[in-house]
Amino acid sequence: MAKFKLALGILASLLFALAPAAAVHAKEANGKSSASKKHNTKKIKVVLRKGATAAPREKTVRRVVMVRGKRKVIYQKVSSVAVPMAAPMPTMGDLAGLNLTRDPLDLKSSVALVLDQANAEVLFEKNSNVALPIASITKMMTGLVVVEARQDMDELLTITDEDVDRAKFSSSRLKVGSQLTRANMLHIALMSSENRAASALGRNYPGGLPAFVDAMNSKARQLGMMDTHYVDSSGLSKMNVASARDLGKLAMAAFRHPLLREYSTDPKAIVEASGQPMQFGNTNHLVANPGWEIGLQKTGFINEAGRCLMMQAVIEGRAVIMVFLDSKGKQSRTADAGRMRKWLEALKPANMSLPGG
Repeated sequence: MAKFKLALGILASLLFALAPAAAVHAKEANGKSSASKKHNTKKIKVVLRKGATAAPREKTVRRVVMVRGKRKVIYQKVSSVAVPMAAPMPTMGDLAGLNLTRDPLDLKSSVALVLDQANAEVLFEKNSNVALPIASITKMMTGLVVVEARQDMDELLTITDEDVDRAKFSSSRLKVGSQLTRANMLHIALMSSENRAASALGRNYPGGLPAFVDAMNSKARQLGMMDTHYVDSSGLSKMNVASARDLGKLAMAAFRHPLLREYSTDPKAIVEASGQPMQFGNTNHLVANPGWEIGLQKTGFINEAGRCLMMQAVIEGRAVIMVFLDSKGKQSRTADAGRMRKWLEALKPANMSLPGG
C-alpha cells in the first residue's frame, strides 16, 4: 500500500511539471501558425503626407518581422491621413494689398523697378514708390557707410554675444569669439549675407551701432532716399524699409565703389576666421551663371519682406538697375530677373551706354 501511494505521488508530480511545458509549446505553435499567414488585417494609422484637405487613403504595406529568430513577411493595411498645412505668414506687401497688382510680365514680385543706369530713365515699374521691409538689402547701405568712412580694412574685428540674432534666431557659421578682418567681414556680409558680420561692422564704427545706424540714415537722406529708414546694420528687423525707387538710388551710389562691386558679386570665397580658412558662397546663384553680366547685387529675405533682390546688370549692351521686392517662392526673384531680361532684350535699345565705375 505504501509503495502504491508513493507511485501515485511520483506520477502526479510528473504530470504537474509537464503541464506548463505543454502549454508553452501549444502557445508557440499557435504563434507560429499566425505568423505564417501572409495577410494580416490589422490596421494602423500613420501620417504619411501633408496636404490641404483630402480623404484618407488605404494601402497595403509589406513588412518583415522576426518570429522566434526567423524572418517572416506580413502585410499591414495603412491609412494615410492628410494634415492641413499652416497658411503662410503674410508679408507687409500682402497686408498692403500689393500682391493683387498685375503686370504684363506676370512677375511674382509685388514690387519691381528697372532703370537705365546711364540716365536713370525708368524702363519698368510696379508699386515702386511703396516703402516695404528690405531685409538684407540693408547690408548694401552697411557696406557703403563702411567704405566711405575709410575705416582700416585690415583691422581685426571680433564676433561677440551682441552680434547673435535673438530676434529671428538666424543661423551663422561665425562663432562668438571669431576674429576676422574688417575686409572679410564686409566680404561675407555682402556675398553670403552673413548677419553677425554685418552686426560686427556696425558695432565697430566710431560711436558704436547707434552712430552707425545714424550714418546709414544720414546717407539715405543725402542720396534722396526719402522713403528709407534703417534701425540695424543687418536687415533682420522689419523696420528697415525702403521703396524700390530709393533702392535704385542706393544701387547707383554703391556701384561707384569697386570693393562693393567685387565683394557682392564673388560666386564664392575663402576667408580666414581666427586663422582658420572658411569657404562662403553667394546667395545669388545668377552671379555664377555665364549668361549674366552682373556688376553689383544683394539679396534679402525675412518673412515680413518676402524674397528681395537688387542688382546691376548689362543686358544687350545697356547697363540697368533691377529691384524686386516682396517676391513669393525661393527662386521667384531670380526668375523675375530672367523674365525682365527677356523683355529688355526684346526692346533692342538704340542708345547703348555703359556707365563707368
